[in-house]
Amino acid sequence: MITLLTDFGHQDAYVGVMKGIIASRCPTTTMVDLTHDIPPQDLWAARFQLMSVFPYFPPHTVHLVVVDPGVGTDRRAVAVRLAGGYFVGPDNGVISGVMAQTPVLEAVELTNPAYWHRPTPSATFQGRDVFAPVAAHLANGVPLSALGTPIDPASLVQLPVPPLTSTEQGLEGSIQYIDHFGNAVTTLPVDSLGDGPWHLVWNQQTLPSATTYNDVAPGAPLALVGSHGLLEIAVNQGSAKAQLGLRVGDLVWLPT
Repeated sequence: MITLLTDFGHQDAYVGVMKGIIASRCPTTTMVDLTHDIPPQDLWAARFQLMSVFPYFPPHTVHLVVVDPGVGTDRRAVAVRLAGGYFVGPDNGVISGVMAQTPVLEAVELTNPAYWHRPTPSATFQGRDVFAPVAAHLANGVPLSALGTPIDPASLVQLPVPPLTSTEQGLEGSIQYIDHFGNAVTTLPVDSLGDGPWHLVWNQQTLPSATTYNDVAPGAPLALVGSHGLLEIAVNQGSAKAQLGLRVGDLVWLPT
């Protein structure tokens, strides 16, 4: 199985071209579109989405991610074998969320043009010329070591997501993703909650906790445990991003 996650959208045929490349090399594989609506060049959104879906797929799934603002530069193209599957894409941090949860077993820089679509890749569409064909060859059983030069997994790029920190106010986290509904997903896990009532503080504003969106009036903000197992900020029947002005990277506190 090969999953595809890009910022290509649906107006153009870029995704279709990559699927054609894959199908011509591995016609029996199943391809799953995770999303192609990542905001353009938004590495943090790609990181979060890949991290969120990775545990739900069978072992040996190849996850092809092309969100690549550095395409054509000297940023590395890589393939990575993890305990739960494979990653193919640019070395720009989009895999760092998965790496925080899943051991990396092997990593290579994609330096062997025998497994590319053509030996001189386009400077603007390496999803077609490098990443898609490599993903297909992996799905066909080509060993990772054949695809390029071994690299130290510790050298893979990490995105600077602030760690959880204990402060005088409580546990400090941050907003790491804002979804289609305008809900803000924090880095605070559900197991950071105690047994009693709780609330979040953002920008000196207290956000009461609830179990469901409808536990508060329409248009009212709230905090709740989202499906990712992380604390979220939302607005019932509205957008927390639009109404509150939340942004990725904003700090949030869980008072103790």
